[in-house]
Amino acid sequence: MSGLKTETGGGQSIQLSLVGKNLLCGGIAGMVSKTTVAPLDRVKILLQAHNHHHENHGVFNGIKHIIKREGYIALYKGNGAQMVRIFPYAAAQFTSFEIYKKYLDGIFGQKSHIDKFLAGAAAGLTAVLLTYPLDTVRARLAFQISGEHVYTGILHTAVSIFKDEGGVRALYRGFTPTLMGMVPYAGLSFYCFEYLKFGCIKYLPDWTTRPCPKNTGGIVLTIPAKLICGGLAGAVAQSFSYPLDVTRRRMQLAMMKPETHHLGEDMFKTLKHIYSDHGIIKGLFRGMSINYMRAIPMVAVSFSTYELSKQLLGLDTGLVV
Repeated sequence: MSGLKTETGGGQSIQLSLVGKNLLCGGIAGMVSKTTVAPLDRVKILLQAHNHHHENHGVFNGIKHIIKREGYIALYKGNGAQMVRIFPYAAAQFTSFEIYKKYLDGIFGQKSHIDKFLAGAAAGLTAVLLTYPLDTVRARLAFQISGEHVYTGILHTAVSIFKDEGGVRALYRGFTPTLMGMVPYAGLSFYCFEYLKFGCIKYLPDWTTRPCPKNTGGIVLTIPAKLICGGLAGAVAQSFSYPLDVTRRRMQLAMMKPETHHLGEDMFKTLKHIYSDHGIIKGLFRGMSINYMRAIPMVAVSFSTYELSKQLLGLDTGLVV
């Protein structure tokens, strides 16, 4: 009996170690990918929420204006809060995807990839639920212009929102459209990446794979193939979920300007306001061009870094829980 207990305890210890390594891989992937596109992220937020300094700017003019007015370092404003948020977010998302994928594997048939979509959607929802207040804080910091600061840092922003705008509920402003947008975004991101990865390995192994003795299948995608699969997955996912991303940002930033205070509580009222005031192209899809510019490399780098980290730590076989 004692031998059995020892074996069981050892198995649990191994599984905890695997989960810990997977969390580390996911967190690193999130931090690397978000830092890569941080300047584009900030411009996107300023455009989405119609900051008055950037009303008539496009992507490149917006970047030039930030550098001229605030300096190069301002392109990374809010990235500190982003790092605090993205490590647990990406760690939870990638790890929960591996777990959900194991449980859903084969339910819809061996040739179906629907389980990947559902696992990705569930993983996205899990990560958002755990880290959403940090996204609100990061958006507020990134929206500020030098000389017009309302908040001085991450903690001050969180405390101010909590005390002045209605407690925990204020930190989750915009949460509903985020959840609704996360299902197609995370679901399609993981689904497309896994599907493209499967297709490359099956149909284009000579061009897209290389030998890897540590991997149980014997081959892995090359880095260029990983980047291409991730980039295409990001482009598809963003195309479906973008209007809800705009809605989320407008709700998160509603209290930053007196004329938009009324937009902070109701998702449908915010959607209606965006459409009636700005239309589809300049409203619901405002900033879409920069979103493609940031989302494609971001998702590409995220999936590629995650896959490489897994290979380095010997996690190619996934989690068994």
